[in-house]
Amino acid sequence: MKIGFIGLGTMGAHMAANLQKAGHDLIVHDMRREAADPHIAAGAAWAGTPQVAGEYGEVVFLSLPGPPEVEAVALGAVGLLSGMAPGTACFDLSTNSPTVVRRLHAAFDDQGVAFLDAPVSGGPRGAESGKLSLWIGGPEAAFNKYKPVLDAIGDQAAYIGSIGAGSVAKLVHNCGGKSVQCALAEVFTLGVKAGVPALALWEAVRQGAIGRANPFDSLTKHFLPNDYDPPDFALRLAHKDVSLALELARDVGVPMRFATLALEELTEAINRGWSERDSRVAMLLQQERAGVQIAVDPDKVAAAAANMAAERAANDN
Repeated sequence: MKIGFIGLGTMGAHMAANLQKAGHDLIVHDMRREAADPHIAAGAAWAGTPQVAGEYGEVVFLSLPGPPEVEAVALGAVGLLSGMAPGTACFDLSTNSPTVVRRLHAAFDDQGVAFLDAPVSGGPRGAESGKLSLWIGGPEAAFNKYKPVLDAIGDQAAYIGSIGAGSVAKLVHNCGGKSVQCALAEVFTLGVKAGVPALALWEAVRQGAIGRANPFDSLTKHFLPNDYDPPDFALRLAHKDVSLALELARDVGVPMRFATLALEELTEAINRGWSERDSRVAMLLQQERAGVQIAVDPDKVAAAAANMAAERAANDN
């Protein structure tokens, strides 16, 4: 298939190379002409502008730093859309704003071109090996049509929903990861300052209940099905443990911003009369603030978890 690829940075260079290895004909563009040299040496053509890439490609992929770059490439004077023909498609592999991708989708749709957000997760190593997740939002027919091409980029290309859904999923993933990272930095500095060597501390907590569990997998037991009874770990016990951790932090002089907020949540939940429910019941407070109610059919949660476990096992093999 004739493919346009725009953005040959750390991620894009690997993804474009994998498309070439899969036998597709590429035309490539980047702000740095030299970034295209390895691809041209492997048989790709050079596009002097995004418009030229759009004129060539049956499908075009974007891998750019963020919303301003994507908009400039897509809608500029010699931009991508000015070169794309009706019936073609553009997949934005960048981590983008859902608002921006919805606006771009409307502009492309007016010209009969499908625009889909398709952010990726797996880092440079995954981009090189092809072990990437792609979260696709947009017209499902276009996803199905180009699924074999997407499979040359990553091994986990999944349709998430309407335009913007992929970007929402990526932002939830990345923001969640960085929030957990900050919280872990906080509790590990507490442990080290309280006298436990860092590696010994890591080895200990890695074998605990939380250390063994994927944080997103933990959502399947109580949070997604909205079932907090009977408890696996009662709220009153969680409140006691976080209180003790903060007491230790005061003793050794470690600031605990995230843990202090967590204790406030647990305290509010206790004040609702939820002491004997599972400690995750405190997560209902954020649902109230956000104005959403999460209650997924338990059978569907179990099926999704089983499917994901099977996919992971297959990928590991």
